[in-house]
Amino acid sequence: MIERQLEQCKLIAQLIERHTGQNNGTHPTAIPSLLLFHQNKVTNPTHGVHDRSICFVFQGKKEVMLAQELYRYESAEYIAASVDLPVISQVVEASPEAPYLALKLKFTPDQILEVIQESKLQTYTQEQARRGLFVGRMGDSLLDAVKRLVQLLDHPEEIPLLASFITKEILFRILQGDHGIALEQMTMDGGGAYRIIDVIDHIKRNYEKPFRIDDLAELANMSVPTLYRHFKDVTALSPVQFQKHLRLQAARSLLLTEPTEAAEVAFQVGYESPSQFSREYTRMFGLSPIQDIKRLRTLNE
Repeated sequence: MIERQLEQCKLIAQLIERHTGQNNGTHPTAIPSLLLFHQNKVTNPTHGVHDRSICFVFQGKKEVMLAQELYRYESAEYIAASVDLPVISQVVEASPEAPYLALKLKFTPDQILEVIQESKLQTYTQEQARRGLFVGRMGDSLLDAVKRLVQLLDHPEEIPLLASFITKEILFRILQGDHGIALEQMTMDGGGAYRIIDVIDHIKRNYEKPFRIDDLAELANMSVPTLYRHFKDVTALSPVQFQKHLRLQAARSLLLTEPTEAAEVAFQVGYESPSQFSREYTRMFGLSPIQDIKRLRTLNE
């Protein structure tokens, strides 16, 4: 990392610490699409859905697991998701002296399309879909744009006018980069990735309901083999595996927050067999539902 980038990261890290009050956790900001992160210790692996967003890191390190793929990123790097993906994430380098400091910027496909149209970026219809998760490195121009976005938090009166413009610049810089096509593909009608967006959204909205793969293929206007191929290209999972991750994550959240039995939760998230639910839950989280929730509650005390 060159000296200027190091200084930029240090400055942005200081801004994040100041605006988070050095409190661990996720911090919303006056910019609705912008979240700040502060963590002063290594965390346990956390299952969740990585929403459509870009996470920029300025101090510390984090790992994200998508299916069997491991993504590592650290200061001056970012991880971007072009679709919502079920992942396991963990802060792997953080301390009270040097906490993990990062920010997340959410975006929509319409914003990507708007940037492409306004900038007249050259685009290509990609029949071969790209993975919907990637790690990139921040150059000087991107770091400068991110810094200016965070600095707006000190000038809230400027946010309504400038936040959207700076966000566009950030998206433009990433679209110009080596992995820009992974964002671009979600807006290009006719490409393989574009046609499975509706399938991903349908499974997310209806994760507790069974589906027929033929119906998903019809929704995407694809043959069944083509749907499988493109879905796995983007998500690293099959449609059934994707649904299973969503069901089990929802079940874990319900068990942790609601006074209900595992068998009842199993039916709520779409399982017909409590024993199958228990087996798959144990396979994903490493403990039975009862043992896992007991452990999580102990950790949260």
